[in-house]
Amino acid sequence: MNKELTEEEMRQALFGYAEIAAPTSTVPVEEIQPDFVAAPVSKVAKKKAPKAFTSRLRVTLRVSNEFEGRTLEIVHEADTLSTLLAEQEATKAARKKFRYVEVVSVKSI
Repeated sequence: MNKELTEEEMRQALFGYAEIAAPTSTVPVEEIQPDFVAAPVSKVAKKKAPKAFTSRLRVTLRVSNEFEGRTLEIVHEADTLSTLLAEQEATKAARKKFRYVEVVSVKSI
């Protein structure tokens, strides 16, 4: 078997012996002008679509600035389905103010 096939032979092997249509002559197309003019849409007429329901997760964290000291519980809501992403987002937000962060629970709302 010949291992060095030309491009044309490969096309014939894949697609068969169908003839490729030659490009037709190009005729300059005249621009068609519409009989009407579209009026601009006013900003008052536009209504914002109601926000689609997004699943949310509520992450409860126990935070503190002292090791084994007084702790606070804070709640963070994340707009994601992934519990891992919700935990990471909540931990990142809590680290801005607190030194020690512990995830207590992740619940869907």
